[in-house]
Amino acid sequence: MPNVEVILKEQIQGLGAEADIVKVRAGYARNFLVPQGKALEATRTNKTRLKVLQARRAERESKELAEAEAVATKLKKVTIRLTLKTGADGRAFGSVTAHDLAAALAEQGPKGLVLERHAIQLEKAIKQTGKFDVPVRLHPQITTNLRVIVSPESGEQVADEEVEASA
Repeated sequence: MPNVEVILKEQIQGLGAEADIVKVRAGYARNFLVPQGKALEATRTNKTRLKVLQARRAERESKELAEAEAVATKLKKVTIRLTLKTGADGRAFGSVTAHDLAAALAEQGPKGLVLERHAIQLEKAIKQTGKFDVPVRLHPQITTNLRVIVSPESGEQVADEEVEASA
């Protein structure tokens, strides 16, 4: 099956961004991209309209970059506090994941600041107490750190100490 060139009208994951000229299978272009309004055939006439799409893309990208910078400045001021159930010997029961961090940020962070869990670049789940700097990728060009303090759940430790004292 032959490939054809199309001009993308919007960003498509794994294919390209707005105003990119990409080669795709003819059937994919004919049956999906063009009818859905996601792409234009790369004809001579449509290539002249490319400058309008490129200007729109540049405007969108600069707006996204400015928004990411604003969120990064807000995140630098935020410290998330979480508790983790621990046993008498300090071993953790459970862990703190990127999903937990995103939920805690929505609760504890500034109003209107919501991050997708995929933006939080947590390599492994946090399974111990302490202070952590977790990288957050807001934009391909902007990465910042989120301060997280994980403390032991005090109720659990008190109960464990009382059990040891009574034994």
